[in-house]
Amino acid sequence: MKFINLHTHQFTNQEHILEIVNQYPNEFDATIPNFSVGIHPWKINFENLANDLQIIEEKLQHDNCMALGECGLDKRIETSLEIQIEIFEKQLFLAQKYYKPVILHCVVAFQEIIAIKKQMNVEVPMIIHGFSKNLQTAKQLLENGFYISFGKYLLQNPDLELVFKEIPNDRFFLETDSSNYTIEEVYNKAAKYKNVAVSELKAQTQNNFKKIFD
Repeated sequence: MKFINLHTHQFTNQEHILEIVNQYPNEFDATIPNFSVGIHPWKINFENLANDLQIIEEKLQHDNCMALGECGLDKRIETSLEIQIEIFEKQLFLAQKYYKPVILHCVVAFQEIIAIKKQMNVEVPMIIHGFSKNLQTAKQLLENGFYISFGKYLLQNPDLELVFKEIPNDRFFLETDSSNYTIEEVYNKAAKYKNVAVSELKAQTQNNFKKIFD
């Protein structure tokens, strides 16, 4: 049974790991077997926007495109939130059109993302990646139908133990993102917090994966 790495920027090409490798439309590597593709709010380029969206739409139709993303909102960057929302909504429209899950980057914008999900009546699964916030925020996301993915902060922030313990087993994923941690390290910490064997955790994440990405 493979480790599932929901979101990574590093293709390791290991037999025992199924990894969804983040790709950008203008930096695309067609040799990567399983990928997501999207416009990260940090990577918005107005000159290439129409072309980027066209590439995303084309890639979303590939069987080995597992998700749209990462995309989302970030209040800590210079690009205005209004512009970010416009581009985010264009991508969500494509995710719905081709029924692909969405991997979300969200910084200080959870209320906005929840509101957009409701307003657009988004029915595809939406996964907040790299979660690092408190239990109240996690519960609000769960109540609004989001899945939550944990990575490096699970190893760096002891306060996340309580949060992770409270996440229902059918609503979480694990990842490495752009960190130097291995997916095995993330699973070991997560298994310790859930008080289960790593093999049981692998089975659970595989079930979650099949439910969303099958």
